[in-house]
Amino acid sequence: MAQAITFAADKISSADTGFMLICSALVMLMTPGLAFFYGGMVRVKSALNMLMMSFISLGIVTVLWVLYGFSLAFGTDSGGLIGWDSGYLGFSGIDKGEVWSGYTIPTLVFAVFQLMFAVITPALISGALADRVKFAAWSLFVVLWVSVVYFPVAHWVWGTGGWAFELGVIDFAGGTAVHINAGAAALGVILVIGRRVGFKKDPMRPHSMPLVMLGAGLLWFGWFGFNAGSWLGNSDGVGALMFVNTQVATGAAVLAWLIYEKIRHGAFTTLGAASGAVAGLVAITPAGGAVSPLGAMAVGVIAGLLCAMAVGLKYRFNYDDSLDVVGVHLVGGIVGSLLIGFFATGEGQSDVAGLLYGGGLDQLWKQAAGVFGVLAYSLVASAVLALLIHKTVGMRVEEDQEISGIDQAEHAETAYDFSGVGGGSAKNTAPARAESNKVDA
Repeated sequence: MAQAITFAADKISSADTGFMLICSALVMLMTPGLAFFYGGMVRVKSALNMLMMSFISLGIVTVLWVLYGFSLAFGTDSGGLIGWDSGYLGFSGIDKGEVWSGYTIPTLVFAVFQLMFAVITPALISGALADRVKFAAWSLFVVLWVSVVYFPVAHWVWGTGGWAFELGVIDFAGGTAVHINAGAAALGVILVIGRRVGFKKDPMRPHSMPLVMLGAGLLWFGWFGFNAGSWLGNSDGVGALMFVNTQVATGAAVLAWLIYEKIRHGAFTTLGAASGAVAGLVAITPAGGAVSPLGAMAVGVIAGLLCAMAVGLKYRFNYDDSLDVVGVHLVGGIVGSLLIGFFATGEGQSDVAGLLYGGGLDQLWKQAAGVFGVLAYSLVASAVLALLIHKTVGMRVEEDQEISGIDQAEHAETAYDFSGVGGGSAKNTAPARAESNKVDA
């Protein structure tokens, strides 16, 4: 995955294979974690819909990845834009003992690890669309988006022969392919479907901060598999460096976000701590294999501050990014990717050095090419797909359904059922209270 120096391998390592299976499970856990994170941030009438928008990705993307997604992303390159290998279709041509080229893990393990990245990326987009998108339309969008956008972009960034890979763009675990890709897509879709009813007028506060913190904790935990696992082995310490840098950057981003928040708004909020953690995780994702721990700390601080500032831009420019996917994932991904051009030490995943370590501007312009190439493609393609769905089957629920609650309209359920609370006691005591009131009056 990372732009890396690969090592020769001709047999499966049980240690590396076991490690990668654990990392794959950790990345899978991030999608339910994201569901809790997003689910707690919305109003109570939309909580289930938010959970389902993440969970459906586990089903849809898993099937598509096995059928053709892995082939498009990691098959033989064609023109630097797409891959293809008929043996990967349905995994029918992959033997259980086949080794992923240049590594010591089975091809099936690499494929399932990459699958979990493909699953969570469209789920990230859903946070920008809270309260207002039909579930069937969202499901169709996921099918089209991973096919047209994610699978090709994954090939660009990580596939041998992909244009960004061959250019030398460093993206250790998904700053461009996952976070910029999802953030730009979110912006493209919300520009098509418009703002929520009551945007900038009604309070739209999170209904459950404990759920938000639970989700953030699960994301932080799973991110160690997301990042450290992306080296695909443990022979040279780069995975360990990435693990350490993930923790360092995230902690620094939490502090930076909270300090900014206290200065700007006068309080240290729980939502700010959770958002700062995600901002740090996003920013270190592309950079953690190339920078030192002190460099990771700088990445975290810069990302925490800039993302905290960026989440308010939606009010200034009047676009309704419901749960700050643009402000955190797009901005955080850009920050982390570009800072490689400054902070790469040349002693991590490769000998590439950034501007502050004597490497000049060479790596910075490569990073910029990767960032803005992915951003532009994802933004335009996602907007076109959303417009296509919006003009045919319709993307948005009816206004009255949005106001009354998308959970009931789309899922015939509510997140919390309080109908049994109090049992019969309320019924029995009500007349007594009423009679008492009459007497007092």
